[in-house]
Amino acid sequence: MAVDELARLGVAALAGEYHSVVARAAAARADALGLPFLCSSAVLDALTEQPTDWVARLAPAQSHGWQIFADFLLGAGHSRIAVAAQPSVYWASGTRILRDYLAPRGGTVVELGTSSLTPTAVCDELVEHGATALLLLVGHPEPAVSIVKAVRRDERLAEVMMGAPAGQPEFAEWATLLGGDGAAIPFLRYLPERPGPLGARVETALRERLAEAPSFVAFEGYDTIAVLAEVLRSHGVDRARTAEAWPRVAVEGTRGQIQFSRTPGISMWQWAWTPVQVVDRDPADPARLRVLHAG
Repeated sequence: MAVDELARLGVAALAGEYHSVVARAAAARADALGLPFLCSSAVLDALTEQPTDWVARLAPAQSHGWQIFADFLLGAGHSRIAVAAQPSVYWASGTRILRDYLAPRGGTVVELGTSSLTPTAVCDELVEHGATALLLLVGHPEPAVSIVKAVRRDERLAEVMMGAPAGQPEFAEWATLLGGDGAAIPFLRYLPERPGPLGARVETALRERLAEAPSFVAFEGYDTIAVLAEVLRSHGVDRARTAEAWPRVAVEGTRGQIQFSRTPGISMWQWAWTPVQVVDRDPADPARLRVLHAG
């Protein structure tokens, strides 16, 4: 795989990933090879099966962010939650986190498997179970877009709130495909309420380069580069020295001071925690994001 090839090429460290499931495989291989890996965005709590000194992570653990999302749901009056979920270790982990957190607080989670249910059937199940909120634990654009359209067009579900804790509504394609239907669907993002001086400068530069507002993922990317640059500058390119440096990192990032520590239940060096927000697209202007809750 790519990690093995990069290791053979002599890279000093790895950074970034495409998806939590991909990052899990990359982290396991990096740990086995003794190759430092700085994870930018993947949130799975169990990113590695065993404790490792080779992996560090900037993104908050899924349990941390999704519990904040669950608090938002309860505060908004939703205690009977349905999840439309695809088979995946990531979605299964999210469902378990929500169920475990909501149950002792009077909430229930009903799982609707999208492998066997059409979007119309999902609507029927929502009515049958009396759910007041539907969480989209599915891929983008499909089946997420089709489910959103079906729910929006079902008069029986006019009062049902949809949410997408994994952040699908942040994609520009989401707004293009759904327009107003994609608004008022809360999701998680990892930004402070107000950016500091560095965050503001980076946001301005990225906005000019991208010709649009950068997503929180862009800030994760910048912070990843900033951390690796500091570690390599201070400790050289020896892999073992890089891994030993994780607990000594103190870097000003776009979203706060970045430092790694050992966190209960987390098997790698973890930044605990980047700011977490629940946001949605404003129905009055779907290009604008509103902050609904912070944790």
